[in-house]
Amino acid sequence: MNPLRALSFFLLACTARAFEIDDFLDRLDNTFTVTTSQDNLRARLSGTIDLEAYHFQQPAPGLIDSGTDNLFNPRLTLFLDAQFGSHIYFFAQSRLDRGFDPSDHGAEIRLDEYALRITPWDDGRFTLQAGKFATVVGNWVPRHLSWENPFINAPLVYENVTAIRDKAAPYSPLDFINRFYNEKYEFNPVIWGPDYTSGISISGRLGKFDYAAEMKNSSLSSRPQSWDVTAIGFNNPSFNARLGFQPSQMWNFGLSASDGTYFRPEAERTLPRGRNIGDYREFVLGQDVSFAWHHLQLWAEFYEARFEVPRVGDADTFAYYFEAKYKFTPQLFGALRWNQQLFNKVNNGAGGRVRWSQDLGRIDIAAGYRFTSHTQLKLQYSFQQETTGPRNANNMVATQFTVRF
Repeated sequence: MNPLRALSFFLLACTARAFEIDDFLDRLDNTFTVTTSQDNLRARLSGTIDLEAYHFQQPAPGLIDSGTDNLFNPRLTLFLDAQFGSHIYFFAQSRLDRGFDPSDHGAEIRLDEYALRITPWDDGRFTLQAGKFATVVGNWVPRHLSWENPFINAPLVYENVTAIRDKAAPYSPLDFINRFYNEKYEFNPVIWGPDYTSGISISGRLGKFDYAAEMKNSSLSSRPQSWDVTAIGFNNPSFNARLGFQPSQMWNFGLSASDGTYFRPEAERTLPRGRNIGDYREFVLGQDVSFAWHHLQLWAEFYEARFEVPRVGDADTFAYYFEAKYKFTPQLFGALRWNQQLFNKVNNGAGGRVRWSQDLGRIDIAAGYRFTSHTQLKLQYSFQQETTGPRNANNMVATQFTVRF
């Protein structure tokens, strides 16, 4: 049997079996939905089961935290959605996995999101939301969950670890530029994934424009351990905003901005005398665009970020990606993404200037197949290489099987 026929036979067999599971999940969906007789209250419990497998070269790419080249990363995610009348909505997300980012650690349970949303008017001109929830910045976050994301991982800007460290300030410019990433989780990207920080937001839509602004307890680059309000309070809040413009059903444009303190409280003792963590900020400007036409979808984001670094000065970086998804059939899709991040030069403490992290580029290629409305399989290959310095490279192959209920 030739490879094409073998693949077709495999997909047909899986689809037939998946339809049996599909019927069971449809019945389960009805069981997990509760509605009052007057329809004033509607609540639904749903979720996804993700089975992920990775093969990569060391050091592990992105925010993957594993000392071996092969990683199996299962995840159970539960969602609770509750609608009270037409103006009050509550949602929560809880996970059982091996860490917020793929890792070889033990299992843990977390409450990643919970928020209360109030929309006083039916036309959606204004919404108030409070709790712990994803950032309003950019256009990747609304599609970051495994069922909506064409890829298995995030764009480079959301997971590439830089020389920024939120738990301790550098002792000198040389210490900053020569930092090693053996303990990768001691360092930070520009934006840490969906950034489920705690706070309050307002949003709405006025004609062809939409807006969103939020005050959160920590910055876009903050680690998951900083997202709970019990871990980091509001002594040094972050302010984020996005303004969107949708001239037609096909196009959507957005401008984002963020200003926040990126150091954690324990870094206070490492700062220069007379300074505090509120004196050092992370500034981010973002531009995003999306396009949809028939079976084709395109997305792009551009970010300019600046970190104010003690004893060093301003550390600037520019990152962007272009992403395309094409549906070949209602079940089969392919996706391609090009990512790049560039770093400026800072004072090295000896009269010269050097790049504070190595420039790098990454290409992601993925294919996905939806057996039914409840089951999906994705395959991905990624190649990443530094374009300056030692030009280290990394290859990653990953697969993800998702069951949605």
